[in-house]
Amino acid sequence: MPDIEPTVLVLTALPLEYAAIRAHVAEREERVHRDGTRVEVGRLTSAPWHVALAELGMGAERAGVLTTQLIDWLRPEAVLFVGVAGSLKDDVGIGDVVVGTQVYEIHGGKQTPEGFLVRPKALPGSHALEQAARSAVRDMPGVRAHFMPIATGDVVLADTESEIARFVRRNYNDAGAIEMEGSGALQAAHLSGQLNALVIRGISDRADAEKHRADASGAQQRAAERAAAVTVAVLHRHRPREGSSDSEEESRGATYGGDHIDFRGGTFHGPVTGKGPPPRSHP
Repeated sequence: MPDIEPTVLVLTALPLEYAAIRAHVAEREERVHRDGTRVEVGRLTSAPWHVALAELGMGAERAGVLTTQLIDWLRPEAVLFVGVAGSLKDDVGIGDVVVGTQVYEIHGGKQTPEGFLVRPKALPGSHALEQAARSAVRDMPGVRAHFMPIATGDVVLADTESEIARFVRRNYNDAGAIEMEGSGALQAAHLSGQLNALVIRGISDRADAEKHRADASGAQQRAAERAAAVTVAVLHRHRPREGSSDSEEESRGATYGGDHIDFRGGTFHGPVTGKGPPPRSHP
């Protein structure tokens, strides 16, 4: 993978989520990791970012492993997991967007004779990306956004009276949405050097028995497009780290100071010749 800066990694689980983001990315070029994972790298119009877009499939464990792989390969400045989710709150409606202030992994705990003892695991979303999202949605009058926790579990929730639904309400009662990948992606970003990371989800159903009707009505497509629009608006607000730049704008990996040149982090495809200062004359 060539060194491309600045890069943001945008991850999805489903084809329709990928397509919704892909529609905003121009000049796409597919690249293949040596282990077979594929990304499309392109540009956002009127934004300073290259976007590396990947469709990872479903599940938090899979998302965590592949996100770690992609971070190690692409070295992005930020990671966003974007897609659809089910609502856990009456006031979080279909078509709304939930930006994850933190993400819960809901299956951690210990089974005892007295019952299941929850051991909550939560990772916060990036403050900088969250602030960019709050700023962005102020100028999106057609978007109803909520900034609240998101629950991640390896379950498709389609029954509000099920045991897992009651479990989530009892132990993660401030979560506004439930999905299947966010905690894996955030954990990978956290362990890879405190990368800025955020989960953005469009609400496609109410995680109840009417989920199949909502899906059939096209709610997933609309929710994916709404989440993608918010993601793009965030990236127009969020700025790259100071000093990062496109390869066309300045040479990467070399800094200059007096008689010294620091090539750390540079990539060279030919010989490099260094010339020292002229020797001093002695009286």
